[in-house]
Amino acid sequence: MAARLCENGSGQYHHTHTSQRLEISYMLVLIMLGKVFLDFFMLQIKAKPVKVSFMGYFCVSVALLDFTLLLSLCFIFCFEDFALWGVRFTEYHICLLTQICSLTYGLVPFPVYLLAALDYYSTVSHTSQLPTRARKLLYGFAVVVIWIAGFFCTLHVPAVSEELQMQNSVSPSQCPVSGSWQSSSVSWAMVLLLGTALLARWKEVTTMLLSARLLSLSSQPVLMFPYTHNNNSTCCKWQLLSRLLLCFLGTWAPFVALQVVVVLLGVQIPAYVEMNVPWLCFINSFLLAAAYWCRCHHVELTEEGWSTDPFVSWKFCFMPFNNESTKAADKPGTVIVIC
Repeated sequence: MAARLCENGSGQYHHTHTSQRLEISYMLVLIMLGKVFLDFFMLQIKAKPVKVSFMGYFCVSVALLDFTLLLSLCFIFCFEDFALWGVRFTEYHICLLTQICSLTYGLVPFPVYLLAALDYYSTVSHTSQLPTRARKLLYGFAVVVIWIAGFFCTLHVPAVSEELQMQNSVSPSQCPVSGSWQSSSVSWAMVLLLGTALLARWKEVTTMLLSARLLSLSSQPVLMFPYTHNNNSTCCKWQLLSRLLLCFLGTWAPFVALQVVVVLLGVQIPAYVEMNVPWLCFINSFLLAAAYWCRCHHVELTEEGWSTDPFVSWKFCFMPFNNESTKAADKPGTVIVIC
């Protein structure tokens, strides 16, 4: 009798364990499906052709890697238990692949953001003389190296591989996935920088917003700021900061509000979810605005240069601001010099 009860209890535990793992696998597949849809949606809604950049190449690589992971998870989920190249794949590998990708995503933010910042710092002032084809090859090579280094660290560096083993040993049926302290640090830094800049320029930002005009240019709505000429380079730089803040927050205000909530509540987002194309586009706009502000006295941009950011029209942060000069700025080859 006792043996039968023990057998029934063991069978019930096995059934519960299997059902729980199936639910987790199903949830991971759905999360990746939603993420892949969001990635490709953001890549497709660009309002204009975009100039090649390192961040643009990395966004495409994230979307392709997410799509590859989704296909792998769906294949394992559908066939459940099979052998491929001498390796037996089960539902356990759905969790394992997600954990490996999550740890890798958590390792790459700092090098990616640093390279993107250096890229914009050099290209917005045309100090980089590399031809377009050479830049494409360089960007592609850098992206491949970053991903190879990330996966190598995840699988072979003792500290990272031990974390992967610890995640599986703590609760193998729950599939624990860690967040990225690098992304959390970047979120904190961005919220603090934006908050400080907004507090420092609050009065001018409010005045500028109230006096701005909404116009239609090339069948697109644009916000035209009032311009008063000032020979003081320091004053001009602070005015530019106010315009950059308005353009950035006017486009990404919901995303900024979301980041504030996440930071204040201390929400831990899994790294494989947090590293996505919308987040990278948000970072891209922030880094580009920072590069424009830091190099504002050395920037000479042709019309081609304004297409670096697919979501924010930084062109309208700079002089000139009257209708006549705006039409001239739309002509190919026209040079706009920033104060």
